[in-house]
Amino acid sequence: MTHKAQHAILRFVKHKAGPAGALEAHHERTKERYASNPDIDISKSKDNFHIIQPAQKYRKEIDIRIKTAGCRLRKDSTMFVDTLITASPEFFTGRSKQEVQDYFTEAVAFMEKKVGGGNIFSAVVHMDEKTPHLHLCFTPITKDGRLSAKEVLGNRAQLSQWQDEFHAHMKKAFPVLKRGESALVTKRRHIPTWLFKQSVDLTRRQRAIEKAISEIGGLNAGKKRDEALEMVGPYFARLERHLGQMKKYQATIDYLTQENMGLKQKVNDEKSIQKRVEVLELKKENERLRRFVESIPQEIRQAFQERQREQSAKAPQR
Repeated sequence: MTHKAQHAILRFVKHKAGPAGALEAHHERTKERYASNPDIDISKSKDNFHIIQPAQKYRKEIDIRIKTAGCRLRKDSTMFVDTLITASPEFFTGRSKQEVQDYFTEAVAFMEKKVGGGNIFSAVVHMDEKTPHLHLCFTPITKDGRLSAKEVLGNRAQLSQWQDEFHAHMKKAFPVLKRGESALVTKRRHIPTWLFKQSVDLTRRQRAIEKAISEIGGLNAGKKRDEALEMVGPYFARLERHLGQMKKYQATIDYLTQENMGLKQKVNDEKSIQKRVEVLELKKENERLRRFVESIPQEIRQAFQERQREQSAKAPQR
C-alpha cells in the first residue's frame, strides 16, 4: 500500500490596503453567511482559533504599524501580506486538536522569526473548511523601517529558499513532512481556491436567472420579469468583478492549459494532473458565463438598462 506524501504548504498573496476589510470579514468570520464559499461549514466555525488575535480592525492594524515605523508610501506599495499555511489533507487525518494547534503554532513561530513578530497582526486557524489552514497577515516592514514586500519576500529564487527554510523548520517537529515542489521549478503562480469557488457560485446564480427568465409567461410576465431583473443587476456586477480578477491569473491559466496539452511538461504527478483539469474546467466555466450573458434576451437587457437609468436619475446629486 502506497501512502501519499505529506507536504507543509506556505503561500503568500500581496495586497494594497483596499482588500483589508473583505479579507478581515473572511478570516475573522464576521459574516453570517458565505455564499461565495460553499466549503465553509458555519456550524464548525466555533472550532476556529487564534494564535495571534488582532487588537482592532485590519486596516487600523496596518496603518498604525506603517505610521509608527515612519514608512514612506508609494501608490503601488504592498501594505500587507496574507499568508496561507496548511499541509496536505492526509497530514491532518487522525490528528487531535492539540496536534493541529501545535502544527500551526510552530508555523507562526517560523513566521515571527522571518518577518518580525511585531509585523504580524492576525493569525487565525480555520477548522470549518475541508482542510485546516492558517491565515497569517503581516505588514512587510524591514528592520530599518521601510515598507518593502520585495525585500521581505524576495524574488522567485528567494521564495524557493523560503519554502526550503519553512520545510526544514516544520520537519523538526513533524518528521513525516516532505518538501514540496518549489515555485522556481514549476514556474507558475498559485491560483487561489476562492477563484474556483466564485466561478461555481456564479454558475449556480446563472441557473436561477435562466429559470426566472424561462418562467416569464403571459399572466405573470410582469412579476417574473421583475424577479429576473432583481437578480440580473447584482449578477452583472459580480461577474464583471470576477472576470477582472481572472485577468490577473490569465498567464497562469494559459501556462497550465498548455501543460495539459503536452506542450511544456511531462505528466507524471497525480496532483499536477488534477490541478490542470481544474484549471481547464475554470476556463470552460468562465467561457460559459460569458456566453450566458450574451444569451440574456434583449428585452431583459433593455429593461435592466432602463431601470439603471431611472435609479441614477432618482439618486441625489452631490
